[in-house]
Amino acid sequence: MRAPRGFWGTSWMRRCWSALHLSLPGVLLAAAAGALLGAQTGYLIGRRAGRALLARTANRHLSDGARRAEALLARYGHGRAIVLARFIPVVRTVLNPLAGMVRVPGRTFALWQVAGGVVWTVGLVLGGYALGASVPNVDRYLLPLVAVIVAVSLLPLALEALKARRARRAAERTPGSAK
Repeated sequence: MRAPRGFWGTSWMRRCWSALHLSLPGVLLAAAAGALLGAQTGYLIGRRAGRALLARTANRHLSDGARRAEALLARYGHGRAIVLARFIPVVRTVLNPLAGMVRVPGRTFALWQVAGGVVWTVGLVLGGYALGASVPNVDRYLLPLVAVIVAVSLLPLALEALKARRARRAAERTPGSAK
């Protein structure tokens, strides 16, 4: 079913995106800056409050990611682990605060996260640029695929929330349970 011609999801969006032309150097710079600032922020959060936050979470995936990140730090050393973490989902997110939590020296973390962050973002942006330049109308194929990946990625979170909700309801129904 197609939306009406004036609907914001068709003609308005198409006009905005067709008029939007970003420079490749600008996108590279913004992506690298975002990745580097995000990693530094995670490191600082971990340095200040990491242990307390990890101890309070009931999220199994986060705890597993933290264990994998710690194993990566122990196995490969700080520099290699920080660079490699950029390329491993979940570990990429968890390693930065974990590095702060285990007191990886600030200069060491900054140096290696810049190296890994630049390689990661430049590779990702240039890969996307090459794909967009070589495959006509790639967004028609790629955007639905991204939507499926996002939906599948959110599925464990939704299942955990449902499981917690059911457990809470069962506890409320049990006679003598604390409220």
